[in-house]
Amino acid sequence: MPEKSLKIAILNLMPLKQATEADFLRIFADSPIPVAIDWLKIKNHVSKNTSQAYLDAVYKNWEDVHNQSYDGLIITGAPVELLEYESVTYWEELQEIMDWAREHVPARLYICWAAQAALYHFYTIPKYPLARKMFGIFKHQVNDPSVPLVSGFDSEFYVPHSRHTEIRKEDILKVPELTLLTESLESGVHIVTARDGRDIFITGHSEYAPDTLHTEYHRDLNKGLPIERPVNYYIGDDPEKGIAFQWREDAIKLYTNWLIHYVA
Repeated sequence: MPEKSLKIAILNLMPLKQATEADFLRIFADSPIPVAIDWLKIKNHVSKNTSQAYLDAVYKNWEDVHNQSYDGLIITGAPVELLEYESVTYWEELQEIMDWAREHVPARLYICWAAQAALYHFYTIPKYPLARKMFGIFKHQVNDPSVPLVSGFDSEFYVPHSRHTEIRKEDILKVPELTLLTESLESGVHIVTARDGRDIFITGHSEYAPDTLHTEYHRDLNKGLPIERPVNYYIGDDPEKGIAFQWREDAIKLYTNWLIHYVA
């Protein structure tokens, strides 16, 4: 008999919904455990980049599934990081979802802005604006290789980041319940865990496709926005030479470890 699928809910707050879907489907395609995904959306938020017809066909509202049983929940980043949390139009609903997940979903993973938002909601950890965008591929270190989430990782590994704000190490270390599992000298806090890994907060984007930062870079250039070339991203720092896809294997390890050791 085929192995039973893990049931994962993904609250997709990213503007390009289908690109984010493809990111996670690609990551989970390499999982040794089958995964069934329910795509969730915020009820009253109008997407500027995805048709309502597509959302109605593919996505569910949280209130329609909150009585269902899920093995894991992922909440993605969102392009609202420069707003105060309370100014985000769906902040109240997001808090309800995070509180519900702590009571009803065994494993919870928060990415980029969602990681910042969850750390603020549960622990009052502040975020800080950056002088310039954290944009590129950065080297990270594992602080405790015995933790199953980083099983198989080298002592140094690479992760994409694309954000205008940060959380700081000193604020994390003030909270006894929080563990700083991985970090970077350049991009700072990366993975924070709580509740024996049932809550995982990740500031980077290991799930990103090879060309995501390239697309973001040229999008901002075309808009005339102040944007620097993504760090450690192009081969020889030359866009003409292509992209150095340095994070793929570690991305697969990260999500496989999450599924095996925390979700399953």
